[in-house]
Amino acid sequence: QLQLAESGGGLVQPGGSLRLSCAASGFTLDRFAIGWFRQAPGKEREGVACISSSGGFRNYADSVKDRFTISRDNAKNTVYLQMNSLKPEDTAIYYCAADFRCFAGTINQNGYSRWGQGTRVTVSS
Repeated sequence: QLQLAESGGGLVQPGGSLRLSCAASGFTLDRFAIGWFRQAPGKEREGVACISSSGGFRNYADSVKDRFTISRDNAKNTVYLQMNSLKPEDTAIYYCAADFRCFAGTINQNGYSRWGQGTRVTVSS
């Protein structure tokens, strides 16, 4: 079965940090760009960050730039999202998905596939 699985979510206070992981099973990630997306209650899913297959290109939504860092370890078949300086508005279910390219500009979910089940992040005091 070809799928991605997210982990690492949880409850954190404002200003805190979390690291999310996106692990692949049934296929190798090194041919794919990976995107992180999130969906807050009552809102549409939005793109947060993406990384090219080699890791040489990264793109971030303006709302998370300078706070979140996407990285990958192809040897471990895993992509990470380091989230620092978390805010209550970062509360959402976070998903990862695969595509062939990470494009500049708005990170659009069209074209992404092999979505994981999501991991919940709650930022609250």
